[in-house]
Amino acid sequence: MRGKTTRDHIVEAADRLFYQQGYEHTSFADIAGAVRISRGNFYYHFNTKDEILDAVIDLRLSNTREMLEQWEAEGSDPADRVRSFIHILIMNRAKIMLYGCPVGTLCNELAKLDHVAQVKANEIFALFRDWLSRQFVLLGRKADADALAMHLLVRSQGVATLANAFRNEQFIRREVEQMCDWLGAHCAAAHSAP
Repeated sequence: MRGKTTRDHIVEAADRLFYQQGYEHTSFADIAGAVRISRGNFYYHFNTKDEILDAVIDLRLSNTREMLEQWEAEGSDPADRVRSFIHILIMNRAKIMLYGCPVGTLCNELAKLDHVAQVKANEIFALFRDWLSRQFVLLGRKADADALAMHLLVRSQGVATLANAFRNEQFIRREVEQMCDWLGAHCAAAHSAP
């Protein structure tokens, strides 16, 4: 396995800074400073901020695919896999309370800017939606699988937004517990259906 290149370090730093500061408020100088390279070396890899944004979205898409594959491999059944999605709010609670959801905040910012990359950034949500929908199909909820997937996405985004606003860990834990209860009720309904 190869080591990380300067380009990899630039993309990772940009990813972190876009999450913490926002895309619009992150400059070339911020990213170059985080990587500790000269601006000239920086421009060797990226000529525009939009090129960096595209690479950051590619990184987030790749990381999301890897995470979903890991949940698929480690989950004992579809309900267990969906719980992995729900528990990401607990796993990332400190960052969520500080900066919000990395996917939601980027998509929101790009929408406000009417940025062409919003369509590509939305693909990250589409990965989650499709994956969750497949899990609900496997749980016997084929007819409403997509609606259930969207409900869970909406609820998780609401939790992330309010956790960021109020910075209340107990709120996150309570909502995660309620989401798991909701999942259990929908699993039970699928198993009791004729």
